[in-house]
Amino acid sequence: MKSNKKGIHRIVAAFFYSLAGLRAAFKHEAAFRQEAVVYIILLPVILILPVSDMYKCLLFIVNSLVLIVELLNSGMEAIVDMVSPDYNVYAKRAKDMGSAAVLLSLLLAGVIWGMAILSSLCSV
Repeated sequence: MKSNKKGIHRIVAAFFYSLAGLRAAFKHEAAFRQEAVVYIILLPVILILPVSDMYKCLLFIVNSLVLIVELLNSGMEAIVDMVSPDYNVYAKRAKDMGSAAVLLSLLLAGVIWGMAILSSLCSV
């Protein structure tokens, strides 16, 4: 379905499509809801954590990355479920790989958080 929107109308429409995607993820994806709650809780922690601005930026980036990867994984899973409602080894592989991407983003976030906390403890 090609859109006839051009210029600013296309940008505005894309913004509202993105909001619809966030609403859908929050409504239908428990993992996204859990990660979003943790994200919101950790935002003020990032601001008050006694670390450099570089660490604060890295923490914000890795926390955001977790949500981004979860959105991509959820979108991919929805497509796989639509085109392959029955068990299929390739569908399972695709879904497992998406899940692995989320796991890696969470591990990366954990490592960066660990480094930031250690840095704040060592500088006190």
